[in-house]
Amino acid sequence: MLYLELFLQGLLQGSIYALVAVGLTLVYGLLRILHVAHAGLYTLGGYFGVLVYNSSGSLMLSGIVATFGVGILGVIIYRLCYEAILDQPPFVPLIASIGLFIAMEELYRILFGSYGVSYTNPPLQQMLPLGGLYLREGEWVTILVSIILIGGLAWLSSRTRLGLAWRATVTDPQMAESFGIDPIRVRYFNFFIGSALAGTAGMIVGILNNLVEPTMGSVPSYKALAIIVLGGLGSVRGTLVAALALGVVESYGTIYLGNVLNRDAIAFVFLILVLMVRPQGMFRGV
Repeated sequence: MLYLELFLQGLLQGSIYALVAVGLTLVYGLLRILHVAHAGLYTLGGYFGVLVYNSSGSLMLSGIVATFGVGILGVIIYRLCYEAILDQPPFVPLIASIGLFIAMEELYRILFGSYGVSYTNPPLQQMLPLGGLYLREGEWVTILVSIILIGGLAWLSSRTRLGLAWRATVTDPQMAESFGIDPIRVRYFNFFIGSALAGTAGMIVGILNNLVEPTMGSVPSYKALAIIVLGGLGSVRGTLVAALALGVVESYGTIYLGNVLNRDAIAFVFLILVLMVRPQGMFRGV
């Protein structure tokens, strides 16, 4: 039973990594931009969730604001920060993104304080048994929401005209544009979806930890970057596999290696070992 609980905890953590890293993969796959400021949007989702819930008491409303509010802000960031420099060398948008992320962290610190914000009446904290396994309601909800959102993204990208336009633009932008696909619309869609996933993940982590702080995006930012490299840059399927694998490895590693390495160190030892064997990542393509 212990091994099964560890496996579930690993899937839980991996599903959070997946929500964050898939958004990065979507942006990189389309624009070849390492969108570091994505982690700032993840933090903003946490703030939206806790502030709306504390003022309204509605978990559904806070979820809607965290998801759609962050998604809209992601589009605004693309429009104001990236669109004018897409034709520049890759390091230019990377530097802009790093600067934006640092600015977002400082803005959160100014607006909300350095010590974070907590839920006045934390939701989804009750233990819920299922087949002899005990997880908090929030943990079960995290796994369920991740499955729904990632499944919805898969359906959207393969079964809708907008999703097919996005895939065509990633594969061959010039050919897609020659067939009448609007690349600007596709990019807006791309940033909205990726940012919305990050905002949802930020709210979920805020609920699970009952704390949202200005720097909560720092660790997920470099883990997400490592995950998309491990999954094969631009591969959504590879990113999902890498995120879940990392979560499971961390979960078991804290039991067997916890006296030697902390959780983050275990994660990066795993990533380094895999990339030594397969430097191109697990998968290629979208």
